[in-house]
Amino acid sequence: MKLGFDHIDKSVLNKQSQVQELVKNFLEDFNIQEKEHITIHTDNKTLAFYIECHISAKDICKKGTIDVPLDPENQSDYRANREVVENNPAYQKMVQDAEEKRIFSNIVAEYNPDFEPEKPLKIIGGQHRFLAIEKALKKGVNEFHGFKLYFDLSTEQRLDVQLISNTNIAVSNDLLDRMFETVKGPELRDWCQKCGILEEGQDFADKKQRGSQISVRGARTLIVNYIKGKHVKDVEFNTVRTTPVITTTGGVDEEWETIRQTSNIWTDKKMIEMGKAYAGLVKAQKDYFSDKDNFEFSEKALSYSVLASWSFVAGVLNKNKERLKRHYELSNRTSADPLNSSVLAKGRHKTDPENYRGLGTRTDVKDRGRLAELFFLQAEKGTGINKKMVDLAVEKYHAKEANLRVQEMEKKL
Repeated sequence: MKLGFDHIDKSVLNKQSQVQELVKNFLEDFNIQEKEHITIHTDNKTLAFYIECHISAKDICKKGTIDVPLDPENQSDYRANREVVENNPAYQKMVQDAEEKRIFSNIVAEYNPDFEPEKPLKIIGGQHRFLAIEKALKKGVNEFHGFKLYFDLSTEQRLDVQLISNTNIAVSNDLLDRMFETVKGPELRDWCQKCGILEEGQDFADKKQRGSQISVRGARTLIVNYIKGKHVKDVEFNTVRTTPVITTTGGVDEEWETIRQTSNIWTDKKMIEMGKAYAGLVKAQKDYFSDKDNFEFSEKALSYSVLASWSFVAGVLNKNKERLKRHYELSNRTSADPLNSSVLAKGRHKTDPENYRGLGTRTDVKDRGRLAELFFLQAEKGTGINKKMVDLAVEKYHAKEANLRVQEMEKKL
């Protein structure tokens, strides 16, 4: 057996000897076609080490797994991979191809015997191909399949491999957000679980869809708006611009990165209280519609415009105990739809297009601004949302915006 590197990089000489030992262990444990001559390649961008080889289906299935954590040392219960979709026609065709002895290539994996040593072959890219190979093996098909196999990855390198191995498929921004957040640490997920926004052991949604839990973007938006709202005095609410924001997705959000590193943010008792109140609103909304076939109303509290506006107003009222209490108690209207969704659906302004379906159905600035006015009004008396209040909130938003534009024009004279 001949084993060597494609080139020597002085900055990682110590690691190269460790990788070489891992490769030797791999070759002793796995049946591959290239056993007589293996070259260890280096990704020049990340300095990650890998080999290219063909592994037998028997070894792939016996010693491989698609249940792969992004951070096995610190967050071993949470996965970076997408959900497997077995009813997809493309996957069903893949299964048929595997059974007809098609050889697959470009499966991306990591050899990592430290985490679950009985399954050291961690499949990072190619989950559906793995399952197809597994089904074919049960029918006696034991072909050799092509792998790009990494060794001794850091968490950052593992994230990079996850990203590049998914560039040829439609990866949701929600999954990308979850991957990026996982690399940063478990704090946001832990906070959501502590507040009841996520269940214990539950991860963020990898794609926003009916019945799914909150996404990373939703959780970030909740916290960012609460903090933004705290910078607005409740007595000045009617005279300043009060438009909640929605955090960016699929990449780095600089404002969020700054906020998540703020000292004591995750132990802030008032913010935890806000999170628990929001979890209560989501639950109450879903519970009311649990026996009704209306998904849009059931998940109204998870709408980005609703959660952004609700948390923004919670931040504005953070020092006003009575009004904050009334704001949080919106979810306690157990005999009614807490958000009065049917009334929100009829809320509109004369400038709205014909296809506008009411408050909380869009994510634009206008919808967020109107909902902020509505939640602020509701907290004044705490009697719940009604049609007159919705109509007034819509008018107040447009009147405020018109007045602020006039002020801005006057300043330019």
